[in-house]
Amino acid sequence: MGKQHMKRLTAPVSWPVSRKSHVWVTKPAPGPHPLRRSMPLLVVIRDLANYCDTAREARRIIGSRKVLVDGRVAKNYKMPVGLMDVISVPETKDNFRLLIDRLGNFRLMRITADEAKWKFVRIENKTTVKGGKTQLNLHDGRNILLDKDGQKTGNTLKISLPDQKVLGAHEYKEGNTVYLIGGSHIGQLCTIGETMITKSSAQNIVKFKEGFSTIKDYVFVVGEKSSDIAMPEVKII
Repeated sequence: MGKQHMKRLTAPVSWPVSRKSHVWVTKPAPGPHPLRRSMPLLVVIRDLANYCDTAREARRIIGSRKVLVDGRVAKNYKMPVGLMDVISVPETKDNFRLLIDRLGNFRLMRITADEAKWKFVRIENKTTVKGGKTQLNLHDGRNILLDKDGQKTGNTLKISLPDQKVLGAHEYKEGNTVYLIGGSHIGQLCTIGETMITKSSAQNIVKFKEGFSTIKDYVFVVGEKSSDIAMPEVKII
């Protein structure tokens, strides 16, 4: 039990599960998203989308190949689903984007069929590979190869699903709109002001025009003058 499950009391606070009604909850399989920024697909289907009441029913729905994650059929109920992932159920014509609200909880935002054809990914780092191409390593575990390197760490790419073609990009620069995915202002939209580069191994500090600051790891660019995606505080499933 302990290897395949985790105690609810130790589950990340972002998971929308009751802590005292049951002892165990499904543990996500190793995957592209870190534990603190993801949750197993079973919990998403049962507790966020409310398609069923029990883990058995959720496993049956997922096992019947009725759920897509980022445009591909999801087969593993333990699959870690994380920030900005798109969950679709063609049978019901439902499409959702997974975001974090101002309380630090995961929320499903209902989106249109057209919106479900793309997602935002943040560039975590990049490397030069054989042939002189640049490999971009993204926040959701993806890797994209570019013939010409025109992107920098911290930029956000808009990619198509499931073929991950680059449709556009938002630069990490002063004046652009960002979504905070951690810290005391989690879930809030802000405008980049100044970035303070630290000379140690500590995170760089980002100051916002709203009058506060946070570390760069919590900053996710989502638009120019405003956000290109709807936020949980506007409409929550």
